Amino acid sequence: MNKATVVSGIRPTGYLHLGNYFGAVQNFLRMQEDFNCYFFIADVHSLTTHPTPDNLQAGVKQVLAEYLACGIDPEKSTIFIQSDVPEITELYTILNMNAYLGELERTTSFKDKARKQPENVNAGLLTYPVLMASDILIHKAHFVPVGKDQEQNLEMARKFGKRFNRMYKSEVFPIPKPFTFDGADLIKVPGLDGSGKMGKSEGNAINLFDTEKDIRKKVMRAVTDSGPTEPNSEKPEAIQNLFTLMKIVSEPAVIEQFETAYNQCEIRYGDMKKQLAEDIIKVTLPIRERIVDILDDNEHLAKVARMGAEKARESALKTLKEVKELVGFRKLY
Repeated sequence: MNKATVVSGIRPTGYLHLGNYFGAVQNFLRMQEDFNCYFFIADVHSLTTHPTPDNLQAGVKQVLAEYLACGIDPEKSTIFIQSDVPEITELYTILNMNAYLGELERTTSFKDKARKQPENVNAGLLTYPVLMASDILIHKAHFVPVGKDQEQNLEMARKFGKRFNRMYKSEVFPIPKPFTFDGADLIKVPGLDGSGKMGKSEGNAINLFDTEKDIRKKVMRAVTDSGPTEPNSEKPEAIQNLFTLMKIVSEPAVIEQFETAYNQCEIRYGDMKKQLAEDIIKVTLPIRERIVDILDDNEHLAKVARMGAEKARESALKTLKEVKELVGFRKLY
């Protein structure tokens, strides 16, 4: 029986962080054993923020190295760079003809971006959901791993897939479902600013590429309070976040030690942060060392990118051929 197909991408605008690693990447490692996986680096998407060419190239290389260092296997999964597969943008053009201004203007992601960057409300921001739909539909994805912030864009992809099938009386596109890692697989990694989740845009993240010095500095700046005044009192969100991070990276005995200290009103946050920083370093240092080695091996990175492009284009060409036949693009020669 054929494996179901999964598609997921990440923009090359920063580094992978602990939230990415314990959330998405560790699930990707399991998924690549059971699904036909396409993991891509969304460099075309990143053009909406007008990166410099050097920054864009460096970001692509960094994310590719980080994917490999975390254990995503190019022999088991297809890892590719979005711009290496021109069929995606060709499908994007076709789908744009059946995407309507009103529905695109109503998307939450567009309204949020337009508010945050009023000086750069470009057409790419408006049609972002169409390009995302092309990323997904070009490989006939059955599942897409998504966070809450991307659920609406996935719903748009489902809408565009259904609309195309209906308009051209076909079933060329399976309608993708969200793969949300519900239950035990879901790990929400909090940020260091006392609220919300860890994210690169929020500036509250521990990156996998951070040095030991950077990690210690970031953790020691994490938000705390003056400490509990009553035994066994409820933890404020910022303090609970520190304990949640500790549960992810520390030994049970260490966690119990600081839980007991908190409940007895004897907690010393400085000591807790120092321990947390060392435990995070223990997790990230081997990954960082692998990233550094891979970044130095340009030949290996080029080989992985080339292999990924070939596999992704083989899949994309098949889909695009069907789509072009359906819309009436047939050669006269």
